Amino acid sequence: MTAVTMPADLLAKARAAKGFMPDDEGELLHRLAVERLPHGPVLEVGAYCGKSAVYLGAAALAVGGTVFSVDHFRGSEENQVGWEYHDPDLADPVFGRLDTLPTFRRTLADAGLEEQVVAVVGRSTVISAHWRTPLSLLFVDGGHTDEHAGNDYTGFGRWVARGALMAVHDVFPDPADGGQAPYRVYRRALASGFEEVDALGSLRVLRRVAGDAGDPVD
Repeated sequence: MTAVTMPADLLAKARAAKGFMPDDEGELLHRLAVERLPHGPVLEVGAYCGKSAVYLGAAALAVGGTVFSVDHFRGSEENQVGWEYHDPDLADPVFGRLDTLPTFRRTLADAGLEEQVVAVVGRSTVISAHWRTPLSLLFVDGGHTDEHAGNDYTGFGRWVARGALMAVHDVFPDPADGGQAPYRVYRRALASGFEEVDALGSLRVLRRVAGDAGDPVD
């Protein structure tokens, strides 16, 4: 396949969007989506304000296909009041709770990607329980506790098709660098029919080599 470079205007919008993904990791995510979207849909767990969705959506704009972005849009644990990454500008003025959905929608509208990226609003466990579509790429970047990261993996990881990819963000083998829940998900996947094919920063890319879409993962 001819290399597809992310357009400069969309790259600038992705970099400017609120979020925690380094530029080089975002561009790798874009390349993965370009590779996989011709084979089926992409799904990300953890949308926040739409930064990663721009990288993924730009790939869908270039090669076709659809990106599903799953989130309850109430922020993960580290985004809540009193935590390091809380942003008071994202709080709902009526209820006082974090609500990143309006910002997510503005990010996609500003990038012209509303047709490529579909927001699926709800808890990962509820949505994955009803999900039945094989995935060509799964991007796991939701909650960072063992409970939530584990549920994202078991709920949607089972729908990664054989030969398709799963990317896990915020994988830190050294506890001094960050939380360990995504790292434990990564280790579980390696023991459950996935093999590592790429790595950059905290992003780990795995290919499913055993089982098929719908088969449970451990």
